[in-house]
Amino acid sequence: MGGRLFRRITQEKSIVIACDVSSIERLQEIVVNSCDLDLVGAYKIGFSLVLRFGLPKVVSVIRNYSEKPIIYDHQKGATDVPHTGIIFSEALSEAGVDYAIIFPFSGPSTQIAWIESLKKSGVIPIVGGALTISDFLNSNGGYIAEEAALKIFKVASNMGVEDYVLPGNNLQLLNHYKQNIDLIVKSPIYYLPGLGAQGGDIRLCGKIMGRHWHAIVGRSVYTAKDIKSALMTLISDLQTD
Repeated sequence: MGGRLFRRITQEKSIVIACDVSSIERLQEIVVNSCDLDLVGAYKIGFSLVLRFGLPKVVSVIRNYSEKPIIYDHQKGATDVPHTGIIFSEALSEAGVDYAIIFPFSGPSTQIAWIESLKKSGVIPIVGGALTISDFLNSNGGYIAEEAALKIFKVASNMGVEDYVLPGNNLQLLNHYKQNIDLIVKSPIYYLPGLGAQGGDIRLCGKIMGRHWHAIVGRSVYTAKDIKSALMTLISDLQTD
């Protein structure tokens, strides 16, 4: 890992900005207009930028303005064969990524290998098991069995994972998954996408989540004419008890 500095989100609650934009210039605007806000906890990047410009370049652009942690979301990582986990993890580590979101639907062997690889590389795994789309689960016409997410969370907890991503636009599922994870993880940290444009409400989620969670917000920020003003509204919602 070359002695590089790995960063953690230090706030109990924060806004994580999903930077799903298509230009470096817009990424710069987002970071410049948010890097001085204490309750912006991290930047989440994914394929929209990385496929165009490369992971090291995208990370360096953020680092020009901010030392906040960077989360990489492969949309969705850990759905390959087990041995590719180390290739993925080393690439993230070398680029300076701090966290990686994975949704290990390929099965426990892949999940275990990828979590081990991320930890070995110094990248913090954030594990998810349910997406924020309405027809994801089998009960709603999707392909994934109801119990899959709970199995994923159980394997992750056995490996010492503390960070979990849950659907913020389905309060029933959110509450169900949180209750189950709370039973098996001592001090879990939660990340909630599905807010804003996907229908989730930060204030309603806050009533379920308590004190230690992070709201992942994309379109409400990166499509806003005034990024800082949009963030201040979200931060106000996050602070509402």
